[in-house]
Amino acid sequence: MSKKFLLLTPEDGSNVLKSLAAPARLAILTLLHEKGPMNVNDISDLLELPQSSTSSHINSLESAGLITTESQKGRKGSQKICRATHEEIVLSFSHTKQKQSNVIEVSMPVGLYSEFDVMAPCGLCSDSGIVGYLDSPDTYLSPDRMRASLLWFTKGYVEYQFPNNARIAGQTVKELELVMELSSEVPGTSENWPSDIHISINGTTAAVWTAPGDYGDHRGKYTPDWWKLAGSQYGHLKSFRVTHDGTYIDGIRVSNVSLQDIALEDHRSIRVRISVPNDAKHPGGINIFGKQFGNYDQDIILRLQS
Repeated sequence: MSKKFLLLTPEDGSNVLKSLAAPARLAILTLLHEKGPMNVNDISDLLELPQSSTSSHINSLESAGLITTESQKGRKGSQKICRATHEEIVLSFSHTKQKQSNVIEVSMPVGLYSEFDVMAPCGLCSDSGIVGYLDSPDTYLSPDRMRASLLWFTKGYVEYQFPNNARIAGQTVKELELVMELSSEVPGTSENWPSDIHISINGTTAAVWTAPGDYGDHRGKYTPDWWKLAGSQYGHLKSFRVTHDGTYIDGIRVSNVSLQDIALEDHRSIRVRISVPNDAKHPGGINIFGKQFGNYDQDIILRLQS
């Protein structure tokens, strides 16, 4: 069973690192790992902290996604129960995995989708300029889409067809991983603009990730100078893994969809659909960042581990 780990980078981990900078918060996390779920009063007593300070620290940890809380009925009213979210927190300065003999990796440029159905506002751009016409879905038909380093749309989908190289090599896949940089999409930018991004593989929805927002507070590390700061600058690097026991986002199990459900051995290719459906609870659009855009100089990566 995979551990629940959180992968941080210097670019998108500042909130978590700031929350971890307080010794009292580290003590709270340590206590929750040692003792399991606890209420605020017990945490305050064991750490000999004022209850007001304990509540403040817990709010900070919850905002950073390091703990979850829920209210339960107690003998004297309700009580707030706290649980640690992650077993491990990893700060990574490199996102290029060392290539292993049992890993087959394919990097797919964001403009090389095989199917699409998108709704405006939408668009494509390369590292040197806009591709085609803004807010015209027909631009997604342009041969110049192959040069795209960033694409965005409000609702709909793009689908990529990866070669099933493990099947060609006669290897049995133990894990499939997709890694890509994503954000929501709003005219302009907004840090609070949630969007439910669906990841489907071979026609089966494996995971739904709610992107928090569309970021323009500073220029992306690789975003070209010609792209105005008012436009989407960077996203979150997300890992979607499908194993024999379910699907994980950044190490956290999110669904029961397993390798058996996507039946890799039955398909010559692996179809990956990235979508924001019409019936999404948070239909906040999507940006997909590729090479020479955003904070990570990479396209959509598919890894098959045997």
